[in-house]
Amino acid sequence: MRERLSLSRPLSLLVAVISIGLVAACSASPASAPAPAAATSDAWGGTPSPEPVGPSASPGADELRLPSAHVHAIARDPGSGNVVVAAHDGLYVYDGATPKRVGPVIDLMGFTVAGPGHYYASGHPGTATDLPQPVGLIESRDGGNTWTVLSRGGASDFHALTTAGSTVVGFDGVLRSTADGRTWRDGNLDAQPRTLAGSRDGATVLATTPEGLTHSTDAGLSWRWSEQAPLLLMVAFGDGTTVAGLTPDGQVHTSTDAGQTWRATELLAPDAQALHASGEGEQLEILVANDRTILASTGGQPFQSMR
Repeated sequence: MRERLSLSRPLSLLVAVISIGLVAACSASPASAPAPAAATSDAWGGTPSPEPVGPSASPGADELRLPSAHVHAIARDPGSGNVVVAAHDGLYVYDGATPKRVGPVIDLMGFTVAGPGHYYASGHPGTATDLPQPVGLIESRDGGNTWTVLSRGGASDFHALTTAGSTVVGFDGVLRSTADGRTWRDGNLDAQPRTLAGSRDGATVLATTPEGLTHSTDAGLSWRWSEQAPLLLMVAFGDGTTVAGLTPDGQVHTSTDAGQTWRATELLAPDAQALHASGEGEQLEILVANDRTILASTGGQPFQSMR
């Protein structure tokens, strides 16, 4: 086990990370994988048209409105370019300033985008949703309209989830990885991750923990501490080597070598709940969801509320 952070680190930052980290995944005992089951979008087995929902806060007239006061993940679909939000009561898609809910009601504790319209998730089903509790690893290939249980239904609630190339990596009390969605291997991570982020080429996975940043170069099987990294609350890959990270007080740091070295920026996004990055260099886009709206920065420009 790595030694605790030195007292020279700001104590308030460490307390902030630890308090959030305690909300992480519940431990799950191994269970045989159930046969895949399809989830329908409502109690009657249909797929309803996306529903617009009202704002949870009071943003400016042209700001994107959040569907929930608590957001678990945000991303931009690489096919449609739409922003998607994984929230307490399901998946929402932005096509304009108003979020539209798609698919069944699921508390999406873990969520990651694998490709255009291709998502993985985990969490807890709504009362009218025909899914196990917890749902285990679920997959959608139609933009979140329908979901299929791949494995660990009734056994795993992955609060941290990412893809590294074709490998899915998640934490449900144990760090696990799977190449086929059904057969899992345990990873040697002696810490509790707040977030996981995987590179598109599958070479690197980063994990933010109360003790610092740790990284894997074998898709989550083994881990080493990143001694030069700042204390980060969450991280996201923009491409194969570009990474954006947020400290507990909201300062953005960036890396161009897959998290080995970091540079502090002047960008600030306090009270962040979720982070997304895409692109590199002058095209690096950083999205941050707070409890009010979604902030966006491209090429290091100051954050602006998305419209």
